[in-house]
Amino acid sequence: MAEVKEFTLPDLGEGLTEAEVVRWLVEVGEVVAVDQPVVEVETAKAMVEVPCPYGGVVTARYGAEGEELAVGAPLLTVAVGADASAPAAAEGSGSGGADGVVAEADGADAAEDGGAGETSGAVLVGYGTGAPPARRRRVRPTPVPAAAAGQVNGVASGYGRHAVTPEVPVRAEAAEPAPGPVPVISPLVRRLARQNGVELRTLTGSGPDGLILRADVERAIGAAGAPAAAEPSAAAASAPAADAGEVRIPLRGLRGVVADKMSRSRREIPEATCWVDVDATELLAARRAMNAAGGPDAPKISLLALLARICTAALARYPELNARVDTEAREIVRLERVHVGFAAQTDRGLVVPVVRDAHARSAESLSEELGRLTGAARDGSLTPGELTGSTFTLNNYGVFGVDGSTPIINHPEAAMLGVGRIVPKPWVYEGELAVRQVTQLSLTFDHRVCDGGVAGGFLRYVADCVEQPAVLLRGV
Repeated sequence: MAEVKEFTLPDLGEGLTEAEVVRWLVEVGEVVAVDQPVVEVETAKAMVEVPCPYGGVVTARYGAEGEELAVGAPLLTVAVGADASAPAAAEGSGSGGADGVVAEADGADAAEDGGAGETSGAVLVGYGTGAPPARRRRVRPTPVPAAAAGQVNGVASGYGRHAVTPEVPVRAEAAEPAPGPVPVISPLVRRLARQNGVELRTLTGSGPDGLILRADVERAIGAAGAPAAAEPSAAAASAPAADAGEVRIPLRGLRGVVADKMSRSRREIPEATCWVDVDATELLAARRAMNAAGGPDAPKISLLALLARICTAALARYPELNARVDTEAREIVRLERVHVGFAAQTDRGLVVPVVRDAHARSAESLSEELGRLTGAARDGSLTPGELTGSTFTLNNYGVFGVDGSTPIINHPEAAMLGVGRIVPKPWVYEGELAVRQVTQLSLTFDHRVCDGGVAGGFLRYVADCVEQPAVLLRGV
């Protein structure tokens, strides 16, 4: 007898609460193996393929491509067991975003989850080997009067081959709101309700297991505002017309996280910026010499790796900048290890991969790790752990052909070094005018962790190492 198991969106780590469905890798009716990736989702940190901990036949999918799902929301259901090869699954659609309805169950009542079926050997945060799913509901086909047809598990009961009824009664609209947390699909929906004065406890969600969707809140807002529709507000009257050619782009996923983080940085950190023009001719010559000494088959050392190595040496001299501020405790937290983040532009937007323990790496090791992380950033395979935990960020905006910038600190760090393009310019060198390779370095720092003297000393040391790489050798 087949057993229908529900697989929910797991906690993918780093405190994430939701993910966007990018691409389904399986169809309803398809046989899946244990730990087979079934869906590709985009979190605020990275693209992730989510493996299913059950083997069997997919009987339903929840969430259309492009839809955001909350952690713990149903992803799909799988028929596991001897009869799983011939599931009675009907395809349909409903307001909960499901691509199919729950399979018919061959039993009078739902059985307890136990050892039936194969379980996952992979462990992600939120689910793993041997742990049964926390929520599962078995349903039976049964005729339902037309007047009583409603929605079950986010799927209209009139769809599919059979109408189904839930095993638990649907909460009546007039019932008293139940205590405890309200199931809402995402924090954005909670905010929408709060901004419009909608009490979530009074709503009956149309999503799976009564989950309150954005559409439910919008319907409540529309119903509350219907009587006053004839009297447009002053704000509505001053708003641009709908046919004004606007294009609205949701701030969600990676772009939303970047917006939130940059806003928080500007809001919380009293930052200041200092900059200096630097003659990088000798650094470029040193890089050519290092690569030539390694031979034609040796990996090349990148300029960004040399700059990262200089920054780690500067942070050893000025540890005040390898820090963060604990605002609640009102303490400056100095960090012993240096994890260098570097800004990388990708098709998904700006990401900041992190080189762990950069202070303990050579220029060659830094170059190798920077190359690996850059490749992973471009193909979207960076893990959440490779995008978090930086203590200092290096931003080479010179690749965009610009000379200078005032970087925004990557919260909660204390500083960021920006590097402009390296271009030939007239420069006074050894008392004579010459054409040299010149760049601009910009340091933005948190004025709470240090004063201008420390920031200026850090930037001047970096500039000296760029102009005379031998300065760096004194500390090796």
